Amino acid sequence: MGEEPYLLTPGPLTTAASTKTAMLKDWGSWDDDFKAVSKEIRTRLVAMCGGEAEYDCVLMQGSGTFSVEAALASFIPKDGKALILMNGAYGQRSAKTLDYIGRAYVTLDKGDYLPPMPEEVDALLTEHKDVTHVVVVHCETSSGILNPVKAISDVVRRHGRKLIIDSMSAFGAVPLDVSEIPFEVMVSSANKCIEGVPGFGFLIARKDALEAAKGNSHSLSLDVHDQWVYMNKTGQWRFTPPTHTVVAFLEALHLHEAEGGVQGRLARYTNNRNVLVSGMRSMGFETLLEDAWLSPIITTFFSPNDPNFEFGRFYKEIKSRGFIIYPGKLTVADSFRVGCIGLLDQTVMEGVLRAIKESCEAMGVKNFAPPDGVK
Repeated sequence: MGEEPYLLTPGPLTTAASTKTAMLKDWGSWDDDFKAVSKEIRTRLVAMCGGEAEYDCVLMQGSGTFSVEAALASFIPKDGKALILMNGAYGQRSAKTLDYIGRAYVTLDKGDYLPPMPEEVDALLTEHKDVTHVVVVHCETSSGILNPVKAISDVVRRHGRKLIIDSMSAFGAVPLDVSEIPFEVMVSSANKCIEGVPGFGFLIARKDALEAAKGNSHSLSLDVHDQWVYMNKTGQWRFTPPTHTVVAFLEALHLHEAEGGVQGRLARYTNNRNVLVSGMRSMGFETLLEDAWLSPIITTFFSPNDPNFEFGRFYKEIKSRGFIIYPGKLTVADSFRVGCIGLLDQTVMEGVLRAIKESCEAMGVKNFAPPDGVK
């Protein structure tokens, strides 16, 4: 990578040289060649979850949060009600979004450590007969927890409710097939497990749900139904698309396929996580989560209970050695996060372990255990 540091974050992330190179050409958003790029992307994404028969894909400008808001506003009708399953910042963000757009909801908040369990969802859906949609985060990157989406989906389907999945940081590396998890809509982003660059998100939704979304949205620019209809009619985006990002994403999709698709990427990311967690634990660091809930996306570690540890300096020391990590996002304890996604492999993960060890030595950190009572 030369002097460019590796990004050990949940996105943006380190991308391939060919993905960067794809952005060197200018495109007209109305041109047939660019329309063909958008069409191929949509087709490939629907195929990635086995949804060719009943699903379609809509591309939306902006960050992943733009697309999550678009989904919540477009697919939950004004008289609908959501059950939001929360165990971190991104479930909480969905609740805040519904406050803004005026949708009713109830929550199940499991804090930082634990996933929402299917029996809890079952009890809440039994109690709240007026809930129409269940919202779940596939991988909650504020903690790194991988939620049991399949088990939750089974409960939601049994109750006849509709499932909205925020798979921002999991889609493309964690299997999500509509034959097993028949979601209403799934939301993700270009700059996550498919290893594109920031600039747009995408929604994969049932075609009948897209039809029914007409008139629901509070926003012109975030209206998924309008974007879908316009894309199908003209091949274009309603408003100016991030052309360079879109073309780079198609190259990233080609690389994803060459690696073996979802399973190939899952294997590499899982090995990255295993190398990281084993090495950190051997130094004395502790993970926030038990092994059963560790995702292959990002891992949260408790900050050492050592008077010489200060995250700002820790971050700079590691960066000076060629790696960028991520601050923690917990409410209960100081922490930091190390991502496993992007153009990273075992050699890179071994390099970041050396950088962390050297950084702690430079700071004089000797006690790596978390404060008492944080778990």
